[in-house]
Amino acid sequence: MELGVTTFAEAYPDPVTGEPTPHGVRLRRVVEEIECAESVGLDVYGVGEHHRADFAASAPAVVLAAGAARTSRIRLTSAVTVLSSDDPVRVFQDFATLDLLSDGRAEVMAGRGSFIESFPLFGLSLDDYDELFAEKLELLLAIRDHERVTWSGRHRAALHDRGVYPRPESGPLPVWVGVGGNPESVVRAGTLGLPMALAIIGGRPDAFAPLADLHRRAVEQSGHAPVPIAVHAHGYVAATSDRAAQEYYPSYAHAMSVIGRERGWGPMSRPAFDAMRSRLGSLVLGDPETVAAKILLLREWLGIERFMLHISVGTLPHDRVLESIRLLGTEVAPLVRAGTASGGRS
Repeated sequence: MELGVTTFAEAYPDPVTGEPTPHGVRLRRVVEEIECAESVGLDVYGVGEHHRADFAASAPAVVLAAGAARTSRIRLTSAVTVLSSDDPVRVFQDFATLDLLSDGRAEVMAGRGSFIESFPLFGLSLDDYDELFAEKLELLLAIRDHERVTWSGRHRAALHDRGVYPRPESGPLPVWVGVGGNPESVVRAGTLGLPMALAIIGGRPDAFAPLADLHRRAVEQSGHAPVPIAVHAHGYVAATSDRAAQEYYPSYAHAMSVIGRERGWGPMSRPAFDAMRSRLGSLVLGDPETVAAKILLLREWLGIERFMLHISVGTLPHDRVLESIRLLGTEVAPLVRAGTASGGRS
């Protein structure tokens, strides 16, 4: 089972000092996180795309390329690329270039995006939210599978026997689909034979089991070979569970309360946070044993083959983020590997 870390390069003001993190500082810290993740044996690092002041990474492929230059093994993925508001030709070129620079370590995780700032920024209508993604995913896969492409759709100029370069050297560019819980998106990923990453940031994780099963059925019924399912979840690892909660709560509550005001949720409270970090909650947070047990539960419930921990939901001190990554690689990962080797769902 693969383990990794994701980030949106969050740059919220520090919940204690109120000072914002400069975007350049935050991006350089992300590259240090990628180096740290590789050094402790983690399998994958993902960078999400956003287009607003409290996130520093609007160009994940560029950030990942900086990480590629300082690593040699860890896989590098977007988490996600907002394909609906991007051009599939350029997405392919960016990640094929990353793949070549990293010696075959690049992946694209395509998604519709949970934030909508990119739509007006690039002159697109939210009325076309789902159609844009479906059409552009179709084109991205056509480019992945064919050096020369003939294609037409409603939202982009047609291609007539056009070559798209560069091409990855080691085979087709891996494409995942990131899903937040929409059954239609799950079926689409499965029907296309694409691996799926479920973003579980609230509710009970075991409630996502029907979606994982729906994806597997769609893959099988469409005649594809089995493909992996991943989970992306918020969380944090510290030496003790009490310390993890104490260190994580202020920045997490601040960030989730900001998002909540935008979306009509109530502010994050400590009782709600404590419920989320319980055995059946969505947070993967605690000491290494607690975090490993939660990951193994996710594997049991959903049959996942990859887990990605999103640590910096708010602004955490950089040294604590690095320490959490180290604990994930050196203490959580061996427990998870031992647990998967002893049996259970694969």
